[in-house]
Amino acid sequence: MNDKRVVIFSGGDLYPQYIDEIRPSDYVIGADKGALFLIRHGIKPDLAVGDFDSISPQELEHVRAECGNIVECDPVDKDLTDTELAIEMAAREEPGFILLVGGTGTRMDHTLANVQMLNRALQHQIQCAIMDRNNYITLTGSKLEVIDRGYKYVSLLPLTPEVTGITLEGFRYPLDNATLKLGESLGISNVLLGERGQISIAGGLLLVIQSND
Repeated sequence: MNDKRVVIFSGGDLYPQYIDEIRPSDYVIGADKGALFLIRHGIKPDLAVGDFDSISPQELEHVRAECGNIVECDPVDKDLTDTELAIEMAAREEPGFILLVGGTGTRMDHTLANVQMLNRALQHQIQCAIMDRNNYITLTGSKLEVIDRGYKYVSLLPLTPEVTGITLEGFRYPLDNATLKLGESLGISNVLLGERGQISIAGGLLLVIQSND
């Protein structure tokens, strides 16, 4: 199993406790103001990417000085968001896992785009998760082990029109070969019975969201 990790700090909501998620062996990417956030908290990212339109010219010079590897793009003439560019750069490192923090916030368009980008990582055969203070979001097209990370609920939402063959083990409300369709709420607010639970599906893409109120 590939245990290499990439941690991306994007430009959404960022909090100092997120720094604790970084392991010494992680490859760290700062996207746009996520790079500045890392530097201000004593972390020099392995890579900084983006158009850097969310920080001032003086702050950008600070990022350039502190980060030896930086990829800058034009804020107008570009097709990818800074976060998508960071995920593509992360995939080049061939990790087994990508953790995205700062991927959610007040911009719902960016939040939804980032959730959908979990599938981009999955297409590279890389497991990816989005974490914030109240949510831990992953995506599976086959099997997934859900670990108790201190969140109260585990909810299942289809990312494709339907997800078939859903089987849950280790949950308060088990499912056996069930089907979930877009717009149905059957998978909301399940609970782990112990430290781990197992999810398997036969077809489709399933969002797994661990959350607190």
